[in-house]
Amino acid sequence: MTDAEKNKKIMLVDDDSFLLDMYALKFKNSGYEIITCDNPEEAVEKLKAGENPDIVLFDLVMAGIGGWGFIKAVRENKLAENAIFMVLSNQGQQIDFDTAKQYNVDGYVVKALSTPSEVLTEVEKVYKEKKL
Repeated sequence: MTDAEKNKKIMLVDDDSFLLDMYALKFKNSGYEIITCDNPEEAVEKLKAGENPDIVLFDLVMAGIGGWGFIKAVRENKLAENAIFMVLSNQGQQIDFDTAKQYNVDGYVVKALSTPSEVLTEVEKVYKEKKL
């Protein structure tokens, strides 16, 4: 990772505390600053309060408004407009990919098909593509 990529801020939104901790550790050990939210409403509130991550990884299946409600609220409220938004979910149906496109989501990773290292690699790849 180059110096320009270090100290990027990632917001992780997932109601599975084991996965939240695992991905937080993986990204932290790779030089990222981490913001964790264990529900989508908390993530929206942090963004409204001025939190400005470079990258937001969010699950789809969560209690409350869920992942789609989260990204809808983000787009409607024009929150973190310069951030890269990526789905990190076990949902991998075509309808999910299509919905992600409708919300201008930048990337999509199916958890069950990817190791944490592969998730990190994909996030960095999408970030580079979007920021060039």
